[in-house]
Amino acid sequence: MSGIAISRSFVSANMSEVRRASIVFVLLLSLALAIALLPLTWAGVLVAGGVVLLTILVHPQVALYLLIFAVPFGSLREVQVGGITFGLTEGLIALLLAAWLAKMIAARQVCPVWPPLTLPLLLFLGVILLTLPETLSLTLAGKEILKWVEVLGVYLFVANALSRRQAMVAVIALLMAGVGQALLGAYQFFRQVGPEHFVLFRRFMRAYGTFQQPNPYAGYLGLVLPVGVGLLMWAVTERGGRSWFRVVGLLAAIGLLTAALGMSWSRGAWLGFAAALVAVNGVRSRQAAMVLATLLGVAVLILALGGVRLLPPALIQRFTDFLPFVNVGDLRAVQITDANYAVIERVAHWQAALGMWTDHPWLGVGIGNYAAVYPAYALPKWPDPLGHAHNYYLNIAAEAGLIGLLAYLLLWGMAFYQAWKAVRASGGVWQAVAAGVFGVLAHLAVHNFFDNLWVHNMYVHVAVLLGLLTIARRPGDAGT
Repeated sequence: MSGIAISRSFVSANMSEVRRASIVFVLLLSLALAIALLPLTWAGVLVAGGVVLLTILVHPQVALYLLIFAVPFGSLREVQVGGITFGLTEGLIALLLAAWLAKMIAARQVCPVWPPLTLPLLLFLGVILLTLPETLSLTLAGKEILKWVEVLGVYLFVANALSRRQAMVAVIALLMAGVGQALLGAYQFFRQVGPEHFVLFRRFMRAYGTFQQPNPYAGYLGLVLPVGVGLLMWAVTERGGRSWFRVVGLLAAIGLLTAALGMSWSRGAWLGFAAALVAVNGVRSRQAAMVLATLLGVAVLILALGGVRLLPPALIQRFTDFLPFVNVGDLRAVQITDANYAVIERVAHWQAALGMWTDHPWLGVGIGNYAAVYPAYALPKWPDPLGHAHNYYLNIAAEAGLIGLLAYLLLWGMAFYQAWKAVRASGGVWQAVAAGVFGVLAHLAVHNFFDNLWVHNMYVHVAVLLGLLTIARRPGDAGT
């Protein structure tokens, strides 16, 4: 009987090899015919695409590396299908997950590990699915649901399919993509490349990169910078001899990213980065937290005693021009000027979101439907919904009600907890990465009070970082 079983296994293996060879032959034959019949340019594109496709099928992590660069640069080429925008990012995610699944099926090991944030993500997805009966636009709801499905898929891939060495390549790619955006923003700032209303001081231009607006651009930089800061702290304090080449490289990258963040002129991003600095330093050691808290206390005391006058007037105005409108009850009575336009516009959208939440307290107006319902809640002079409420907490409360807001806060609280555990359970460079991710979460938590950073594919960037937390807690493997 054992001989018959071995024989059957041998035949089955041979049949599998034959099927695999047949598929490769058909693909090569189709490629050869296409090259022969298509124009030279298209033939070249097809060959290059075919090489990339085959590489990804064999090494799915290559799709992840490309995806990291597609987050900031993929919006340059997008298409609209049924009201939903598809671009390079969506294509790479589909290819990444398909290649990973095919590889698991081929190895007959379709048994992924379920990392800690799987359940909170599924719970949040389940809650936003409950809001579908409330939706006015199923297309907008589908777009938002797809976004969180992609977050879950990328998170599972990173946590399951990458070795530590491959994950470190992903970290380097994240920094390189951020530096690329910083260079582009610096060019826009100094060369005044952009729309007229982005002009600063009549000689500069607010940096916006490929994000069309300065605020999401600055938000993206804020999702990269804390990781660089964490790595720099490790590089400077590394035991066994520090590498000055590594230190200088990280310093240059962080300096460029920080300068570009300043060039965006985004208050929310500045506050988020300040919170990230506190988080990265505080989570690594109590001593660092104490020193930083002392320095911040001294700085606040100096400012309170008149040190504010030492700051540039434009910077002071940037942080104080919203204060007169914090408790404004009726914005219709406020006279709009060039100086207060941006602040009033944001407060108007906050009030619209509060109105939606008040009328639909439990399940909101339907996930992704803020813009669809906005005309019914818009204040006079502010008819444009702008896509979101410029405050993600109000936005999710308006779209998914109190239940959705609580599910989101639970997810975010669990993400902070897992990042903290990763810092405590790891050491060396991976402790630095985990501390950087903790800082990213802090930046997101603060910046989302003034904007919505779950846009422009930045959710994919966050999913990659969340997956790295699982790798940081993993014992050192081969190829670390």
